[in-house]
Amino acid sequence: MANDFKRFCVPSVGTSNTTLYTVPAGAGSSALESIVIGITMANKSNSGITGSIFIDNEDGSNDVFIVKDASIPAGSSLEVMSGNKLVLQSDSSGNADVLEGIASATSSLDITVSVLEDV
Repeated sequence: MANDFKRFCVPSVGTSNTTLYTVPAGAGSSALESIVIGITMANKSNSGITGSIFIDNEDGSNDVFIVKDASIPAGSSLEVMSGNKLVLQSDSSGNADVLEGIASATSSLDITVSVLEDV
């Protein structure tokens, strides 16, 4: 397996759940894991907002927030991971973890996710 560093940029996240990253399916019937090494949320609006990041778990339940309603002042950014790593996975049936984001204001949040895939 080759490990691949990838960056995913999702501009203008707003008030509905937005997919930031989905773990790709493995080759054949194999599972695949990815390590999230960084998430940055940038407020591009003229007022303070809140932002949330959560995992839609591949098992169909047990969804969890990574950060919930974090305050981000106007024109500022928030580094969500702060040195932590997050393992996401898919299973051999094709179900996969999905990283999602949401903001308190329409089209106000740019989110960047850095991932090491195929680990």
